[in-house]
Amino acid sequence: MTSSVAVVGGGVIGLACAWDLAGHGHEVTVVAERPGRDGASWVAAGMLAPVTEAQFGESALTALLLEGARRWPSFAADLEAASGQRVSYDTSGTLAVAWDASDRASLDDLLAYQHTLGLIAHRRSASECRDLVPALSPVLRGGIEVPGDHHVDNRALLVALVAASGAGGVQFRNGTVRAVEPGPALVLDDGSRLGADVVVVAAGTGLAGIEGLARAGLPPVRPVKGHIVRLGPADPTVAGAAPLLPRTVRGLVRGRSVYLVPRSDGSLVVGATVEERGNDSAVRAGAVHDLLCDARALVPGVDELELRETAVGMRPATPDNTPCIGWTALEGVLAAVGHFRNGILLAPLTAAAVSDLVACRAVAPMVEALAPT
Repeated sequence: MTSSVAVVGGGVIGLACAWDLAGHGHEVTVVAERPGRDGASWVAAGMLAPVTEAQFGESALTALLLEGARRWPSFAADLEAASGQRVSYDTSGTLAVAWDASDRASLDDLLAYQHTLGLIAHRRSASECRDLVPALSPVLRGGIEVPGDHHVDNRALLVALVAASGAGGVQFRNGTVRAVEPGPALVLDDGSRLGADVVVVAAGTGLAGIEGLARAGLPPVRPVKGHIVRLGPADPTVAGAAPLLPRTVRGLVRGRSVYLVPRSDGSLVVGATVEERGNDSAVRAGAVHDLLCDARALVPGVDELELRETAVGMRPATPDNTPCIGWTALEGVLAAVGHFRNGILLAPLTAAAVSDLVACRAVAPMVEALAPT
């Protein structure tokens, strides 16, 4: 049975859900100010990193991230076929490196924890790290090779999702949602009303601004600020120039985390701070300075790259950093919110789960546990 579905939000989660739902025959409308550019997705680096994102005490979340990563090869292939556009899904792996002895000890502790979870990660000496990534600083203290942590070009991904959704019959309505009413129905900022059989709330940090959800049983979703820097080759016209990095490099520099994610055009994405600053979305000079200093400490060659962009994204996080996916306490209203640092990684899993729930199909226990009810 097909349904009319209104999706609130045009980030990676909302778009992935819309595309999947349309593929199952539903009539889908996405309400967003700028589909593909809403929320944190456009600013992100596109890492698909269940192993290097594993945190102490979050083994259940790690299992969810691993399942998300497992779905990515087929998701990327299907999306490219549907959209006719590349998303640059890259499986070259990730190398996490340490700046000093204290950072090395922290990485060794993380590696031991990863191994207790059965994750695939390999300790590498400093020379082995430089064999894998010759551009690394010679003073580094070694690191961890993680072959299963991949990345995707987040902006190419979002453009492809918009294209594939449109080709699949998804309608886009520009605007913001002011309220969710019984029915269910959406009230937009211009006063218009959009009714549907099902409403999917994928509004990211915009959740707090939507009226009518107080009794939905949703957890609070707070914005977690992240600065990011984009660097490009100083002379992109030079043909055949080798990229500075052949894979993603993550690192600890005096206890601070930094990552450098390569793009197919030779550019790099450097990020990202994790700041609890409420709704402050201003780009701060000190945060950008810290990112560039830490990136230079790991890869001195970034000095020669062009500074192309500095930006801030607001990640949507729940109190326990775990996403909320499932039916709310409001009839006909589904939630897909709170993906924090892993929205792109979990987009295929979330979209499939939302389609299953709309069709009244059973979902996996690990997804059922994420329901707000």
